[in-house]
Amino acid sequence: MTLPDIGYLELFYVLLPVVLVGVIFYRWSIALSDLIIATVRMVVQLIAIGFVLVYLFTSANWLLGLAVMTFMLVVSGWIAMRPLKHKNSQHFSQLAIALLLGCGSVLALIIVAVLHLEPWYQPRYVIPLAGMLLANTMNSLSLAGERLDSELLIEQPWEQARNKAFNTAMIPQINSLLAVGLVALPGMMTGQILSGVSPLLAVRYQIVIMATILCSAAFSVALYLTLRLKARLNSHQD
Repeated sequence: MTLPDIGYLELFYVLLPVVLVGVIFYRWSIALSDLIIATVRMVVQLIAIGFVLVYLFTSANWLLGLAVMTFMLVVSGWIAMRPLKHKNSQHFSQLAIALLLGCGSVLALIIVAVLHLEPWYQPRYVIPLAGMLLANTMNSLSLAGERLDSELLIEQPWEQARNKAFNTAMIPQINSLLAVGLVALPGMMTGQILSGVSPLLAVRYQIVIMATILCSAAFSVALYLTLRLKARLNSHQD
């Protein structure tokens, strides 16, 4: 099955509704800068990464792949820090460590025990999977960090603040599990079906993705909150 071609004119059509979103921002006196920057960056970044992936998928150099995933990790940590009240190197390190260990452990499980990749580094699988895990986990960390800051600002006890932050971070993940198959057909599953893959095989892949995103988010958020607590205790001792 061949997918319908999407030309630049069709891309223009699909971006037209974004203008209406901008009208809502403007009429409701919400700054347009974030929407404009995010939309332009989305288009430019995706076009650029399309050309990069064409090259990466033909290269079996795992060191190059590791460099790409390291870059993705650094950017994810930086974006995850965006809603925090105090942005500093310590918070970035905590986020990066949480992303590395949380996503890395789950990605290793997929590569070794689920897909049985030999050799282990096959860019067509590893890089997209790493991207999905990092992107979803990054969002969960942002929610956790922002909620933790808000709870501590009103002087909530640490344990209660931690629990509320973790619960807030996991709401999108739990909602996704509840909605999948009933409300939503996720992007990976839809893409596989459109490309001619059996829906039953696409479902099995999607179960793997949903479970691993849930676990990477939970592990990373729990680790991040633990690192924040440790840093807080150390600062009080000093």
